[in-house]
Amino acid sequence: MKNKMCEVTIKPSRGGGIRIFSKGADTPFNVCIENLYSTDHCVTLCSKEHRTLLGDYKYKVMLCEHFVAACAICGITDIDVYLSEVEMPIFDGSAKVWVELFKNAGIEGTKKELYTVSEPIYYLNGKTSLIILPDKENRITYAVNYDHTDLKNQWVTLNPNNLNEIIEARTFGFYKDLKKYQALGFAKGVTVDNTVGLKDVGYTTALRSEYEPIKHKILDLIGDLYLTGVSPLNLRAQILVKEAGHAVHTKVAQELKQKLVKI
Repeated sequence: MKNKMCEVTIKPSRGGGIRIFSKGADTPFNVCIENLYSTDHCVTLCSKEHRTLLGDYKYKVMLCEHFVAACAICGITDIDVYLSEVEMPIFDGSAKVWVELFKNAGIEGTKKELYTVSEPIYYLNGKTSLIILPDKENRITYAVNYDHTDLKNQWVTLNPNNLNEIIEARTFGFYKDLKKYQALGFAKGVTVDNTVGLKDVGYTTALRSEYEPIKHKILDLIGDLYLTGVSPLNLRAQILVKEAGHAVHTKVAQELKQKLVKI
């Protein structure tokens, strides 16, 4: 259904982690890599308990990545989230609204715990790579080589000066593929406000900042790696990525969780 309404209620929690009460569910499940259900077009979570009944996946929650990224960016570790539907609101296609809501509500400060990795992590597969190396600082660099005039052999590195641009970077896709995805039942809520369409030359909407699509890839990465329970922004490591996606991000997150070391 196009632009279906979803009501979200977020409540403070103490020590329970980030928990989601999906539509119709009496018990919550935690936002964590163990509860990853699917990475087809978006990140979908579903508790193991709800997957034990054959074919019963009604308690899954779709489109979690921008919300989880906002939690990582704001340093949120413990909240309860109640949803009236099975998909998180898309808002403007970025994490901007979530971050604003968290900041307006007030965020209770907690001690920032720093981590590194016990040894390097490498994922290499054709044109796709994701490498995490121990470092004294936090560095995230994302590179792409897309079939688009502005996105050939380009990269963006996260730094304090462009964090807000990454927070507000919208999801994107090739405009020529839109009808195909909609015919398959996806992308029905796409608008020029919540999605950047990549045309042969230019975009379907004005960019909020230079290389906005690459910055959105960093936003997705932050959300996907936070499924380990440790924000990648608190990771003393160098993270180098080239043309990956949710499937690769979360695959590496599973290995990363096993190699996290508290500093």
